[in-house]
Amino acid sequence: MSTGSFSYEREIAVEAVRQAARLCVAVQQQLAAAAIEKEDRTPVTIADFGSQALIARMLRSAFPTDAIMAEEDAATLRDPANEALAKQLNSFVRQIHPGATIDQVCNWIDYGNLAEYRDRFWTIDPIDGTKGFLRGDQYAVALALLVDGKPRVAALACPNLPHVWENDADRGWIFVAEEGEGAIRQPIDPSIERPQQTPIGVSTTRAPEEARFCESVVSEHSSHDTAQKVADMLGITEEPLRVDSQCKYAIVARGEAEIYMRLPRPGTTYVERIWDHAAGALIMTEAGGQVTDLDGRALDFTQGMRLEQNRGILATNAHLHDDLLQALRRARA
Repeated sequence: MSTGSFSYEREIAVEAVRQAARLCVAVQQQLAAAAIEKEDRTPVTIADFGSQALIARMLRSAFPTDAIMAEEDAATLRDPANEALAKQLNSFVRQIHPGATIDQVCNWIDYGNLAEYRDRFWTIDPIDGTKGFLRGDQYAVALALLVDGKPRVAALACPNLPHVWENDADRGWIFVAEEGEGAIRQPIDPSIERPQQTPIGVSTTRAPEEARFCESVVSEHSSHDTAQKVADMLGITEEPLRVDSQCKYAIVARGEAEIYMRLPRPGTTYVERIWDHAAGALIMTEAGGQVTDLDGRALDFTQGMRLEQNRGILATNAHLHDDLLQALRRARA
């Protein structure tokens, strides 16, 4: 365990995302296949609500005065028209907390109702990577503690991420970081016989032409065309790793790729949400990487739910950061 000033927060964060990942795995295994056939988002809704409920419950128990900013609220579940959904959700939560009632679960979800900046608060993305979750592919459960506008603790559970990207075996990892203490990964299932805590670090690659991108599977919020233009400028020929969710931060942080970008698509006004980046950004920087926006500015987490003062995201192994910023400027010009 870390001896830093946030060691207890780190311990709680890891256990919180571990519980949430356990629920998400159960939902994905039992419901996701049927959802694809029906084009029904019910499983991801249950996983979103259940993941947030479990994490928020644990945070409120451990830190009663801490505010929580999260993606979901329980209004949908409180609607009598959605009684069947609420009961189904409750059945999954009861696998972890046998005595939980629907009212309790709704209350736990609504612990995450913070909308404005605080000097100390937690942010949760209960399911990051909705499309990946529904495909049975990559998704993440993301949790970060922000103090004085900076991420100080991060826990990122990646239930389907393998130990090595090219080898599909040995899935299920939690990536953990505490400011000033480095970044590690550990298995989601602590009973499995493998190293319980392994330090991670970014790639040492310094030549842009030897680098590899990690980017979203779909280009809904990030322009693949612009990414390809930047790659061509830098002589990058490796096919990008296409992955849903903040698993991309984890892949770059452990050195399997060097670059992750969120590039606004032309004509869009999308602004990044803080829960999509707070955990991954700290894990990246503690692994030796660098994270800024596309203009080289530090991410500003003091603007509420959105990164209103930033444009896009650039995360690299630090060695290539300036090269990418220059290429982005040329691509924009």
